[in-house]
Formats: sequence, C-alpha cells, structure tokens
Amino acid sequence: MDIFTIITILIVLSALFAYINTKFLKLPFTIGLMIIAMCFTLVIIILGYFEHWVLDEAKLIIGSIDFETVLLEVMLSFLLFAGALHTKLDELKKQRAPILMFATLGVITSTFLIGGMMYMVAGWLGHEIDFIYCLLFGALISPTDPIAVLGILKEAKAPKKLEIKIVGESLFNDGVGVVVFLVILAIAEKGLASVDAEEVGFLFFEEVFGGIALGLLLGWVGFQLMKTIDHYETEVMITLALVMGIYSVAHLLHFSGPLAVVVAGIYIGNKSPQIAWSKTTQNYVDKFWELLDVLLNAILFVLIGFELLIITINGEYIMFGLVAIPMVLLARWLALKGPIELFKNKLDFIPRTDLIMTWGGIRGGISIALALSLKPEMERELFITVTYIIVVFSIIAQGLTIGPLVRTLLKKNS
Repeated sequence: MDIFTIITILIVLSALFAYINTKFLKLPFTIGLMIIAMCFTLVIIILGYFEHWVLDEAKLIIGSIDFETVLLEVMLSFLLFAGALHTKLDELKKQRAPILMFATLGVITSTFLIGGMMYMVAGWLGHEIDFIYCLLFGALISPTDPIAVLGILKEAKAPKKLEIKIVGESLFNDGVGVVVFLVILAIAEKGLASVDAEEVGFLFFEEVFGGIALGLLLGWVGFQLMKTIDHYETEVMITLALVMGIYSVAHLLHFSGPLAVVVAGIYIGNKSPQIAWSKTTQNYVDKFWELLDVLLNAILFVLIGFELLIITINGEYIMFGLVAIPMVLLARWLALKGPIELFKNKLDFIPRTDLIMTWGGIRGGISIALALSLKPEMERELFITVTYIIVVFSIIAQGLTIGPLVRTLLKKNS
C-alpha cells in the first residue's frame, strides 16, 4: 500500500474519531482518540476471527508503518517545537535548577532503578534477562512524553508553577532519555569491555550540549531573518523550515534533535513576539502551530491505539506489564524526591509536588518508538508489550485522574 493511501486512512480515521469524541464521549482530546482507536482495533480483532482478511489487511497497514521512524524522525520535531513555542522563559528560568535535575539526574536515576527492579522481578518470575537489557528498558520508559503531558495538562488546569515544572521537565527529559538510551544501546551492542567511560562521556556531551548549541544558533538565525520582514506567510514558512532544518542538521552532526528543537522553540517563542513579529504574524504563527499540533497529536494517538494489532499478547508478557506499572511509578517518585526536597524551601513548591509529578508523568509514543528499535535478542517482544501496557495505563488511568488528584490535594492543603 502506497504512503499517500496510508496517510489518507490515518487522517480520515483521526477526524472520525475526533468527531465521535467531541460529539459524544467528551473526553480529553488525546485520551479520547486513543481509547476509540483501541476499541476500533478490538472490533477488527473480533471480526478477524470470522473474516480473516479483515485482520490480515489491518495488520498489513499497521505493519507497513515504521512507527519508530514516523515518530522519532518525522512527528517529534514538530510536536516539540509546538510545545516549546508557548513555554514562557521567565517562568522556566525561575524553575531551571529543579527542571535541570529532573531532566538529567532524574532520568538517569530512574533508568537504573527500573533496570535493577526489572532484573530482580524477571529472576523471581523465572524469566532471566541480561542486566544491560533491563537498563535499556529503564532508559526507554523513564522519560515522560511531552506530547502526552502537554495535551493532558491543558485539561487538568494545574497551578502554573506546578505546570511549568512538569512541562519543562517533559520537554527536556525526552531528549536526555533518548541520549541515555543510545548510550546504553551502544554498550549492549558492543559489550561493556569495548566501550570506555571516556567514549560514553563524549557521546553524552556531544548529543546534549551539541543539541542545545545548535538549537540556540539556528533559533537565532531564524529570529534574525524574521526580524527583517513583516510578511506572515513567509514567517510561518521560516518557522516550519527551521524545525525541519534543525532536525536534519542535528541528525547529520549526531546531536540531539529533540533538545535542539526545544531550545529553538523556546528562544523564538519568547523573543519574536516582542521584537520580530507583528500582531498579525504572531496570530498566524500561533494558529498554524496549534493546528499542526492537534493534527499530529490526533494521528499519533490513533497510531498508539492501532499498535495493539502488532504487539505480542500472552499471559507472561501481560504479567510483566502489570508488575512493571507500580515499579515504574515508584522509580519516578524516588528519582523526583531528591531534587524536590533540595529545592522546595527556596522555590515554594506546592504541597505534594512529588506525588502530583509522579502521577502526572505520562508515558507515550516515544517509549513505544524506542522499544520498537530494540533488536530481537534484547527481549524486544517482551519489552514492546510491557511498554505498551505501561503507556496505555499511563495515558488513560493517570491522564484521566491527574486533574481530580491535583484539585483534591490542593483542597486538602488550602
């Protein structure tokens, strides 16, 4: 099936599901679409028992979509830029120290906690897994997904100073998480003896700081270009070209594309409205990126729902997934606890920030995409299923309850 037909099917179904959710279910947008897509998938699976060609055709379509490439190399850059564009730098600066610790030390701590717990649990369940592969799972499931978090927090109406911590962390920790994953993947492929500490440190430094520097440089170039004209069509095109150009250059230079795009988005979103853009341009830029964000989110969460067709479902894998849910939540709580205790008096954290940020740490498509990039000998099928179970629980259970949880905890402490 050609690419145009696949895109057409996805957009038609996304629009249909969005209509059903808006008209009847009235759930938060991304959650509603994913639930409808999963229900649609279950209907296809049931029909497949009676008409095999239905299930075969559906699997063929979903199997022909390279989810890892589509998300990590195509959609992610646009979605991150759209989120970063509306992140206020003044608020981010006030919280920069804890956000930096959440997005770096927090991700690394969580990776090792989850990896260690998964290694022990696998042994107890009689399914031995190499520790390095457990660490890979820890790295891919530790980052919270900014795409999921941004959409759900809009509905939750969390206090601004809490929202900026969660959003700021999620915008940066996926870039750091991908780098940690790539470092551990290199060790898993080459063997620990073939990779020295200097090589690991250089790879991490190159990806993270190279991405930040590239984002600042090209963000500044784009800003300077827009400052010299007043033509909203051209300026919208410049922002679009900037995102695509940054991601391509980052890929060539082995820098972190997600971090570069986030930095550029924050730079342009905070500098341009006062200096480079007219009111008309700002309105068009905002509306363009809001629309693109909604469309890509719709397609992404429909795709997550459809991934149910290609994951391996058996009792053992489901057991691993169910055990992993509290394990991942505990690791996140422990990883956040240190930075929160360190900064809570200086920055006036709201009560129970640790609990709210733990439950508000939504996992999404990035974790699934990274799991799909594993090789078969790395327990790929097991980790894909476990990751899918965690993501579905995270988006539906945590996403639907984070708003009531925030309101309940704040009411108790008011």
